[in-house]
Amino acid sequence: MSGQWVQFLASGLTAGSIYALVALGFSIIFNASRVINFAQGEFVMIGGMSAVSLVAAGAPMPLAIAGAVAVAAVVGLLLERLAVGRARSADVVTLIIITIGASIFLRGLAQLVWDKRIHALAPLSGDTPIEFFGATILPQSLWVIGVTIVIVAALSWFFRRTLPGKAMLATACNRTAAQLVGIEVRTVLFASFGLAAALGAAAGVLIAPITFTSYEAGIMLGLKGFAAAILGGIGSFPGAIAGGLLLGLLESLGAGYVSSAYKDVIAFLIILAVLFVRPDGILGAVRSERV
Repeated sequence: MSGQWVQFLASGLTAGSIYALVALGFSIIFNASRVINFAQGEFVMIGGMSAVSLVAAGAPMPLAIAGAVAVAAVVGLLLERLAVGRARSADVVTLIIITIGASIFLRGLAQLVWDKRIHALAPLSGDTPIEFFGATILPQSLWVIGVTIVIVAALSWFFRRTLPGKAMLATACNRTAAQLVGIEVRTVLFASFGLAAALGAAAGVLIAPITFTSYEAGIMLGLKGFAAAILGGIGSFPGAIAGGLLLGLLESLGAGYVSSAYKDVIAFLIILAVLFVRPDGILGAVRSERV
């Protein structure tokens, strides 16, 4: 195994882990509401920028991370309560437009709350590269991959072992049946936005020490997360993880063996290819409908 290949693999898994977290947020909200939340990328930005501000204010890193996730979760809950929830009787296209408007609003608000500069966040455990089979891996990359594994395991436990998690799965499978057995679907939708926002914020905090962060950091990460969700199958949790990792690996290998100039193009080519060839994605949970 060559060092170059290991380097591409590590880079792909790091980026893919972030895309998987963002894609999970897309799938959680889609399952609860059948809405594609295009403000998901802004939760990534809010997480990173909040962590930078809290660290600058003197908060220890663990407290800053928890605070950043909490801030993003509150923003997600407010988005549902003040915008999406109030228009819940509207059609899906209208709801999607609302999330696009919310994304633009949050990005503009971030310019006022913070600024337009690019900010750096200190790595969680130093920045000395680690030699591994001829490749150099940043310690923060190991944090990204490791924390993503922990989050996925925690989500698996949440959905399989807890009543709120089972209520979310029941709502995703059949909303009417869930209501008939006494599940508060309205509460599930509300909680879904908070959970998706927290996942996005975790992704933003993890990636900020590697790629830095700014008020517009969520645009591309949101689109890549959406591409990962489409690739894996929108609404499928295993698909979101598989789609994110696959997209990250394809990007890394494409940048390494073809050209880094085409790195961002790969995600959008994948969206087009999947929509034409397999609209349900590789592990799609729902089938497309003609409208």
